[in-house]
Amino acid sequence: MGLAERRAREKRQRREDILDAAKKIFSAKGFHGATVEEIAGEAELSPATLYLYFANKWELYASLNLRMLEFLCERIERVDREDGLDPLQKVRQMAEAMYDVYCFDPDILTNVLRMQASPYLEQLPDKMRDQVNAKVAQALRAFAKIFQKGVEQGYFPDFPPMALSDIIWSVFTGLVLLERSKNLFDSQKDYLKPTLFLAIEIMAQGMSSQGMRDYTQGLADHGPEHSPPKAT
Repeated sequence: MGLAERRAREKRQRREDILDAAKKIFSAKGFHGATVEEIAGEAELSPATLYLYFANKWELYASLNLRMLEFLCERIERVDREDGLDPLQKVRQMAEAMYDVYCFDPDILTNVLRMQASPYLEQLPDKMRDQVNAKVAQALRAFAKIFQKGVEQGYFPDFPPMALSDIIWSVFTGLVLLERSKNLFDSQKDYLKPTLFLAIEIMAQGMSSQGMRDYTQGLADHGPEHSPPKAT
């Protein structure tokens, strides 16, 4: 290994060490309670050295969010690549994948979801904000790809795959934030997994052949203005 390659590897490792330290401090004190000095101390670096890798606390925070979003994309894309599963089974596997993402780090995932719904995202440098938005879009496309295959293979009705993707992401987001709010009152209880699995199962059953026949018949009974949307 040459000198340049060794230095590059050391730089990458130091960056990961800083992110690990930031994750620990943010989880313990929250974004506003944490300081760059505390994060640098946890990483056993001076603040001046930390600033060689990250411009400010916001960039550190967003980088952790990016790492979480990369894990989300990887898990959903892995579900799409699984052999021997039909699209309906893959929808059920989405629940497993999303719960894995939650278990990876509940605090950072909660931060990701809150940041997406807050004005704080606008405080990031343009490049970093674009990276975060691009990763969220990649995750949604990964969901949509599974739904698209289900539509093409006749497992699902001809609904817009991105709309289905938005729905499943909204369910996940809402349940995670609800669970975290409940933890403030009783940290010993965790209903996310059974509730998430139930929600996805209801969605899977609803999109099954019989479920959609019942749904379509119900819409027909109420007139054409209630017809489901078509993919565009």
